[in-house]
Formats: sequence, C-alpha cells, structure tokens
Amino acid sequence: MTQGPLTGIRVIDASTILAGPLACQLLGDFGAEVIKIEHPTAGDGMRGHGPSKDGVPIWWKEIARNKHTIGLSLSHPDGADIFKALAAQADVVVENFRPGTLERWGLGPDVLHELNPRLILVRVTGFGQTGPYASRAGFGTLAESMSGFAHLTGQPDGPPTLPAFGLADSIAGIAASSAVSMALYAREQNGRGQVIDLDLLSPIMTAVGPGPSVYQQTGAIGTRHGNRSTNNAPRNTYRTADGYWVAISTSAQAIAERVMRLVGHPEVIDEPWFAAGHSRAEHADELDAMVGGWIGARTREKVVDAFTEAGAAIAPIYDARDIVEDPHVREAGLLVEVPDEDLGAVLQHNVMWRMSETPGAIRFSGRDCGADTDDVLAALGIAPDDIAQLRADGAIA
Repeated sequence: MTQGPLTGIRVIDASTILAGPLACQLLGDFGAEVIKIEHPTAGDGMRGHGPSKDGVPIWWKEIARNKHTIGLSLSHPDGADIFKALAAQADVVVENFRPGTLERWGLGPDVLHELNPRLILVRVTGFGQTGPYASRAGFGTLAESMSGFAHLTGQPDGPPTLPAFGLADSIAGIAASSAVSMALYAREQNGRGQVIDLDLLSPIMTAVGPGPSVYQQTGAIGTRHGNRSTNNAPRNTYRTADGYWVAISTSAQAIAERVMRLVGHPEVIDEPWFAAGHSRAEHADELDAMVGGWIGARTREKVVDAFTEAGAAIAPIYDARDIVEDPHVREAGLLVEVPDEDLGAVLQHNVMWRMSETPGAIRFSGRDCGADTDDVLAALGIAPDDIAQLRADGAIA
C-alpha cells in the first residue's frame, strides 16, 4: 500500500469532544501514528456521544479509527511521567483542556519543549489561551452562538437557530489539522516545534463571512433570511409534487439565466435588476414564486433531471438513507465499509480528500479503551511487572 504523506509522524491525541479528536482522525487517515490517551476509568467522552448498537458506540468507531488507545491518568504523577516519555518521542501533541490544566499537572509547553524542542503542541479551547474569556467553559454551541452563525440562521420571524451537529467543532478540527501541516513544514525549515493556540470561535467566525467588516464599514448588521441569500436569487428550498425538497443556487449569473429559461420566465432576464446577484435578491419573492410554482408541479426526479439537462445547479435535500443510496456517493467512494470486530462492516466517511501519490487510508476502526496500553508502554521500555503495578495504582488502564 502507498504510504500516506504523514507516515513517520507520531501524534499524541490527549483531546476529547470533538475538534481535537477529529483533527487527529484526519492526521491518522493520512498516515500518522496516533496514540489516543483516555482516562483509565471514565474512558473518552466521545464514547458516549451519538447512537450505539448493542452498547457499542458507532461514532467512536470512526472518530477513533487509526488510533492506538491507552488508558492514562495525566493527573496521576506516574501517568504524567509516562506522558512526558511519550511526548519526548512524539512529533505532535493535541490537547483541549482548559488553559492552565497541563501546567497544573507539570506538563506545560515549557516542560514538554525542554524534553522535545521539535514538538508541536496544539491547544484547542473554546476561547483561546488568553483574553477575558479564556477560563470559561467552551463548547461548539457557544462558538456557533457567538460567531454570528445562529443569528443569521433560521426564518426571519423565528428564533436564532443552532445546528443539529458539531459544526463549530468540526470546522475547528479541520483547521487544526491544517495548522499541524503548516507547523510540520515550518519545522522542516527551522528545526523547531511550536505551540498552536486554536480557539473554537475563530474558524466558524471566518466561515460565517465578512459581517464584522461590513458592520465596521457600513454599520449594517445581517438578519435572518431563512433559506434565501442576500447575495443572489433564486436561492431557496422548494417542495416537489411528490413531497420531496430540493435546493437551488444561482451564484453565477449564467446559472440564474438558465433557471429562469427552464421554468418558463425568460422575460425577467432582460430586467435591469436581474443583471446582478444582490439586486436579484431584492426580487426574491417574485423569483421564488416563478421557480417554486414550476418545481411544485413536478416530481423530484423530473425536476432534478430537467435542471441537470439545462446545466442549472440543483441538489435534492438528503437524509442519511438518501446519502447512503446515492449513486455518486457510492461510486466516488465517499463512504466506505470498514471491518470492525464488534459491529462487522461499519459504513464510514472515507478519507476527506484524494491524493494521487500519497493517499490516505483507514487501517482499522476505533478500539476498546486501553487496548494498546501494554504495547505502547513496552515500546517505552517499561517492564511488564512495572506495567502491572502502574495499573494497580490507577495510573493506567
């Protein structure tokens, strides 16, 4: 098998729920050796997130794939010593404790960098390591609230709306994997590791868009528009005759013109306001009535086929079953079955991008807590009798 681009990189995943573990999943997908640290008695919090089957957590099987798991108490002096030994041989450590926690355990950046000057330490928190909110509890929900996302999401006459999944955490996890790649490249140039301070708020605030810039320059504050956009129209969700929903986008002027020709209203293309997305958005009621009426008189299959043939942008709104059954998702390999000793073949998201020379791979699914403790500690030179004593003392599992 062709090795991934991060083969030879060792990552210590000392994080939980959700940004840090996702970042380490991505690093592991592309070849890094990941050692997952879990609390020896409580396990990792991700094990309790999401549905399970016969007591087996399904999400864990994906988020912990390609990770060797050890049970290790970092607050126990012996556990802290083992962590130091691991960090001394690692390239990357990812943690998401509250600021000051590693320092309280004697595991702060100064200590770790004295042991290993090439170490990259990624610190994922709700609000960063500094600032008036640094010590606050931080979760993705709070970032989704404070980033402007919730304020802009929902119907105009409805409440701000939060996502039904870990959006802020997931964006931050992807950002963290990117930051690690940059730090590894920088280390190749200067030979030094560094600390990456990543808060959950910054990535999703960037994704929401230039609201702060617009406010600073114009004083305008965005409002909720449901599924519409202030940048173009028609852009909405529309119900088909057989009760399904589809979404269309007209970000490109040529697409907007194709849509209006398709739905039988080419005359609006000659209107002066139709020539730009923002002015089309001011006529969203008119355009939605034309498009919605045409879509509502046809089945989803006929609508999608007609839009596709016309070169217009459309997508059906999918649930999980639709995703699994979609021919493009199947044939492009966006989902893949991963063998698992507890659940058999588990359908998981495939590696996130495709690389022609150094592709990623899913080598194994998430394991039981402490499944690799003995092997990892033996590789550090710790004798079996000492491992047994550490386990009896509660430092490991």
